[in-house]
Amino acid sequence: MRTIIIVLDGVGCGSMPDATLYGDSGANTLVHVAKTVNGLKLPTLQRLGLGNILPLEGVSPTSAPLASYGKMAEKSPGKDTITGHWEIAGMRLFQPFAVYPLGFPEELVGLLEKSFGRKLLGNCAASGTEIIERLGKEHQESGNPIVYTSADSVLQIATHTDIVTLSLLYQWCEQAREICRGKYEIARIIARPFLGSPGAYQRTSDRHDYPLEPKSKHLLTLLQAKGIPVYSVGKIEDIFVGQGISKGHKTKDNIDGIKWTLKILQEEKHDALIFTNLVEFDSLWGHRNNPEGFAVALQTFDQFLPQILDELHEDDLLFITADHGTDPTWPGTDHTREFVPLLVYGKKNPVRDLGIRSSFSDLAATISERHGAIAPLHGEVITF
Repeated sequence: MRTIIIVLDGVGCGSMPDATLYGDSGANTLVHVAKTVNGLKLPTLQRLGLGNILPLEGVSPTSAPLASYGKMAEKSPGKDTITGHWEIAGMRLFQPFAVYPLGFPEELVGLLEKSFGRKLLGNCAASGTEIIERLGKEHQESGNPIVYTSADSVLQIATHTDIVTLSLLYQWCEQAREICRGKYEIARIIARPFLGSPGAYQRTSDRHDYPLEPKSKHLLTLLQAKGIPVYSVGKIEDIFVGQGISKGHKTKDNIDGIKWTLKILQEEKHDALIFTNLVEFDSLWGHRNNPEGFAVALQTFDQFLPQILDELHEDDLLFITADHGTDPTWPGTDHTREFVPLLVYGKKNPVRDLGIRSSFSDLAATISERHGAIAPLHGEVITF
């Protein structure tokens, strides 16, 4: 009896009622991507019931979907990766993480510069690809790291692999992680190595996240305490700082993440949770305002999805969802406060309309009950 969660990072399905507080009223990642490309071609997701969740150009509703379908609201404030994933795992935030859309305060900058022994470049909210093009040459000449943020609670450090070794970049991120607590409790510190030359810089796959540690028990630790292995694919291990992870697999891209998920399904035949994040919808296409690339990524996932379905045992249960929106047509390059889609497929599982779930944590409650683990603090069990 295996459970699989696949998070399509950033694939939202319509602005939440409180989206106006975030400047996101009217955002709809799936609908706007579909409209831009004159309709999505997602035959497998359509058969599962994606078109039954919301009107979606190219993806019609079906009278007999294969999966239960609905959407989920986020109870926690914010719209960042950690908040979304932690809520999926049964943790709810009541206060948002600190954000610095105008750049980090002088006191914090001073602490970082003293710790690194270098001046900082940037210190602004920016797209990662844009800022390395703008400041990459100056960084190569000075050796000073590029530090930037976004509308999310994140501090990113970008350095060229020829100028700063990976080990030093990671060391700086660890130092920043210790500094950014308490008064400056930033959710994630991210190492962003890049290579190339002016006009042709490219970020490498050696990104590494340094998030805050979860402060309460959650789905992963509760399953582990029950003796049920938890396999992570993609950045899940980073998001939970390894807590509750039996074995983690880092990935280069979405296809690599899908292949690791398939490999685990082929090798692990007993009770387990497989928790996968496919990041490129968000990182490559959402943040870069590229709905066409976003559409191709969705269609590529859809083409691989039948292989995942074929690997499922009779008692397995697959959850396909997201952690927030990243509408690539929306002004700016940040996440968007949206509902997320939910498809739940099992060969023996009854199919029904799940409606609008009031929290992402309903997944944690459902999966905990399914595996006989202690229930997390938040979430209601989904009944089928």
